[in-house]
Amino acid sequence: MTRPGRLAAAIAVPLAVLLATGCASASAPAPPSTNAAPASPMLNTSLNTAAGTWAAVMMGGSAANYNNFWQLFIRPAGSTQWKLVTPPGTADNGGLALAASAGPALVTGFRPSQTLTYTPLIQTSNGGQAWSSLNPLDAALASTPDALAIKPGSGELLALTAGAVQDAAPGYTTWTTLASRKALAATAPGRRCGLQALTAAAFSPSGVPMLAGPCARPGITGIFTEADGTWQAAGPAVPSALAGQQMTVVRLTRTRQDLTALLTAGSGSTATLLAARSADGSHWTLSPPLPLHGTALTSASFGPAGTAAIIAGNRGQVITGAGARWQPLPPLPAGTAALAPGPGGAADALAVHRGTLTVWHLAPRGRSWGRAQVINDPIPYGSSG
Repeated sequence: MTRPGRLAAAIAVPLAVLLATGCASASAPAPPSTNAAPASPMLNTSLNTAAGTWAAVMMGGSAANYNNFWQLFIRPAGSTQWKLVTPPGTADNGGLALAASAGPALVTGFRPSQTLTYTPLIQTSNGGQAWSSLNPLDAALASTPDALAIKPGSGELLALTAGAVQDAAPGYTTWTTLASRKALAATAPGRRCGLQALTAAAFSPSGVPMLAGPCARPGITGIFTEADGTWQAAGPAVPSALAGQQMTVVRLTRTRQDLTALLTAGSGSTATLLAARSADGSHWTLSPPLPLHGTALTSASFGPAGTAAIIAGNRGQVITGAGARWQPLPPLPAGTAALAPGPGGAADALAVHRGTLTVWHLAPRGRSWGRAQVINDPIPYGSSG
């Protein structure tokens, strides 16, 4: 069995197979009998790592009927072909969060939905060919793509939950609260920001924990770093033209090269988007602002060499490095759920129609998309109801 999304009774068989073959190191506790609220929407995304480019996209049907299934794909390093590598045997209607190390390892967090209230954590070290269950997080992972982060070298994990971030050393048997939104908002930098929520957790290039969220006070970017047990402001200075706008950190993640953030300034029809990059977690290079024209982000992805791509209002934009300008992409193929940016402005568009993923490729400086691959995924409709 290779399809996720079953409830507890259906999960038992594939988990037993994983344990018998040595692909799982620990089993998750049985979910409680009470129903949990459906997950709020998460962004489709992709991330470039040493193992290749990973993409997490929602496929299937109606989320209201739990016929939405988040699927994980990889385009291995050196390859042009994508593969479906969703870990088997774990319900994934709530969304996936990805945490990449400096090497080939990737940890996937399955956000709870329906009867599931804890967060299964599953790891691969070989590009998704085999998966190992880790000790789960006994809490619901936040509905954001940067809710999970791994410290390269040590394997320490940060997990963002509702209003707090948890920390665990390898083995992940003991989780402790690193910080809460309330506690961080009460610090001097938190008060200057007027911190409203936590939207991302990451490690700096030197391995220091970092947290991010929206600020109520205008002209302040809510990115914070821990130093000797205290939290300090670490966000980029806001350009004078945006000093009167409230700032929100949409993404904050450590890529292979540095720390990358996506920021929105303002709201509604005047909102703009900026990309920010830092080699040390404190000195930042900002892109020029990109007007969003009142549209909402549905996908935000990071590629090699500082590239990033977003989808807003069914239009794609790509940026090729620190301080560069956002460039519009040709009209996206129908159903494009996520973009996987590549060097020189190249990109793959991952288009979804129920259980079919169609990959469209755009060459550097290309003017049109060419269909490159079709992957048919036997979505198990009705298995989560």
